[in-house]
Amino acid sequence: MSSFGCWGLPTALLTLLCCSGSSEVTFEVYVWPERLAVEAIGSRKVNCSTSCVKPESGGLETFLSKHLVDQQPQWQQYLISNISQDAELICYFSCAGKTLTKSLNISVYQPPKQVTLKLQPTRVALGTSFTIECRVAAVEPLESLTLTLLRGQETLHNQTFVGAAPAPQEAATTFISMAQREGGPLNFSCQAELDLRSRGGDIIRSVSEPQVLQVYEPVQDSQMVIIVTVVSVLLFLFVTSILLCFIISQHQRQRRTGTYGVLAAWRRLPRTFRVQPA
Repeated sequence: MSSFGCWGLPTALLTLLCCSGSSEVTFEVYVWPERLAVEAIGSRKVNCSTSCVKPESGGLETFLSKHLVDQQPQWQQYLISNISQDAELICYFSCAGKTLTKSLNISVYQPPKQVTLKLQPTRVALGTSFTIECRVAAVEPLESLTLTLLRGQETLHNQTFVGAAPAPQEAATTFISMAQREGGPLNFSCQAELDLRSRGGDIIRSVSEPQVLQVYEPVQDSQMVIIVTVVSVLLFLFVTSILLCFIISQHQRQRRTGTYGVLAAWRRLPRTFRVQPA
């Protein structure tokens, strides 16, 4: 038997296996964008595509409102509108009897539009404490929010909300600080930062109106003693002068009342009882 005859059967079997394996069609399904962050009640376009040259069918599955904008044999473009909650979109294509899918997660957000800062009190003595409070109206997702309290450009405090419930919520943070010596009034502000990069979005920032803290130096103890002493002396002199005026007026009144009283009594006596002067 020739060498060809010895190797013919294995070679034929190997060729059959290779040919049968290569007959299976391999393709991919793509979706763009891969992640998507949308403001509540917003709309976005989504593309579904495939590497299959002649797909048998394809489409997009979602419970959201969708509209087919444009299409070609290997891709489709949809407009997703009125997005009010987080959702998953599924693109699919069938090729040579095989169906593949690709999913896209949509995250709904509400940006920090209203940021307010409050100082309690707004005027303090040097070295005393005061409270800084920052509040932000409904934000979503709250776990992606960071509140930063600023004194000028200096960061005083950061507050995150990791683990917060996935629903629009008000955010707030409070910080107690000490009044320090500065060259002028102190400006405070609050920055709200919503980081959506992990969800396919950007960083959205909003800053409150600046608030001014008035800081004054308390009066020294020695000066306070001098002031109290001077006020006490002036008060004593004032009271003393009032008493002296009262005593003098009473003394003069008694003198006048005594003289006129004797003369009036003498005039009321009958003539027979009056003693005529010698």
